Amino acid sequence: MQYRNLGNTNTRVSVICLGTMTYGEQNTEAEAHVQLDYALDNGVNFIDTAEIYAVPMREETYGLSETYIGNWLAKRKKRDDVVIATKVAGPFGAPQPNMPPPMQWIRGGQTRLDAKNIKNALDDSLRRLQTDYVDLYQLHWPDRNTNYFGTLNYRHNDEELMTPLKETLSALQAAVQAGKVRYIGLSNETPWGVAECLRLAREAGLPRVVSVQNPYNLLNRTYEIGMAEISAREQCGLLPYSPLAFGVLSGKYLDSQRPSGARLTLFTNYNRYISDVGIAATEDLVALARRHNVDAAQMAIAFTIQQPFVTSSIIGATTLAQLKSNIAAADLTLDDVWMKELNELCEKHCNPCP
Repeated sequence: MQYRNLGNTNTRVSVICLGTMTYGEQNTEAEAHVQLDYALDNGVNFIDTAEIYAVPMREETYGLSETYIGNWLAKRKKRDDVVIATKVAGPFGAPQPNMPPPMQWIRGGQTRLDAKNIKNALDDSLRRLQTDYVDLYQLHWPDRNTNYFGTLNYRHNDEELMTPLKETLSALQAAVQAGKVRYIGLSNETPWGVAECLRLAREAGLPRVVSVQNPYNLLNRTYEIGMAEISAREQCGLLPYSPLAFGVLSGKYLDSQRPSGARLTLFTNYNRYISDVGIAATEDLVALARRHNVDAAQMAIAFTIQQPFVTSSIIGATTLAQLKSNIAAADLTLDDVWMKELNELCEKHCNPCP
């Protein structure tokens, strides 16, 4: 297993990060603990979760991922061996007149990224995780009107309700000073958001962002436009999520296949990566992997790891076999010829699923 520094810190994290959004939905607690054991035994020391997990978000499964991890930490006594990352939820859409806020089970629907909500969210996460600190605390998505989760057609609104980034970072600073958080990170962010957080850190002495968790894979390389340069120059590396594009890049959904128990079989609204253009690109990419006699999923993960602006690639699995294969991708090196072939295919199918 390879290890890299988390941002500009001395904390070393494995290039494979275990994502846990299936814990509590597709994975039982017993299965989660087997996965965590296997990952740790095979060099993975980086675990990512969030207060809203499992996904899809439901009241019945809210916080279960953190709870499962917390029970594992309490049982295995391995807290010092792992780097734990979790996230605080942002607002679920703009407030609507005479309507209650959505997701009432999350702090009564109050999910602004202000001091009160960040403190309450963090304390609840620490309780579920059964630890007194998290290594990396991330803003799951921005507290403003911008584009994330594949949204296009940005519409600016000078009068929108938003928590100023300075207030959010000040709340995170209080958490760092209290010893509850070691480092802070962003997720689903834009170049403006990252640059503004870095500016505030420099000018106001607020905590410095060490990572950005955004989608990045062979069907969606939009991070390379603007964001990659920031990550490289400012030492706030990318933690790519969905390196397999919801599993599409494994090839298991080609020819209209819907394997039993697979994510896109269970949750049919997760269609971001199965458009006609996305499937056409996947067919070519899977064919390339087969010509190299390599598992297509491993090729897709290895591609993300080899990017110079990436710190650690977040993989998820519902079966132990999938987990073993995904972790093994850390040992795969794509040579210059192979990368050239991949880039040529990506130029042919230019970001089909942003």
